[in-house]
Amino acid sequence: MKPRASLVLCWFCALPLTTRAEPPSPAAAREIQHLIEHLQNSGCEFMRNGSWYDSGKAADHLRQKYDDLQKKGWVSTAEDFIARAGSESSMSHKAYEVRCAGRAAEPSGPWLQAELKRYRNAK
Repeated sequence: MKPRASLVLCWFCALPLTTRAEPPSPAAAREIQHLIEHLQNSGCEFMRNGSWYDSGKAADHLRQKYDDLQKKGWVSTAEDFIARAGSESSMSHKAYEVRCAGRAAEPSGPWLQAELKRYRNAK
């Protein structure tokens, strides 16, 4: 393959990685905000990269990740938010965990999914 042809092929291969999602709808933005507030108000601890953080610091971290994802156009639904911001570290790819009083630690992704389901069913 000629060098120029391989550059064009590489560019086309990278397209799916750089496509922008639609911005969150007002309903999706409310769901994402609810998930962040739910974590903040939960009193649970949040493990990130081997260290436990209180729920306020955890919510601040997820809010920052959400803001960054929005700027890149990489989140349009609450499910996108959970997958790209709330489940694992974007640096180390270590899974996040949530530990609430009297309960064992659990992966944060399913914890957030359960709250999203509860929130949607309550409407």
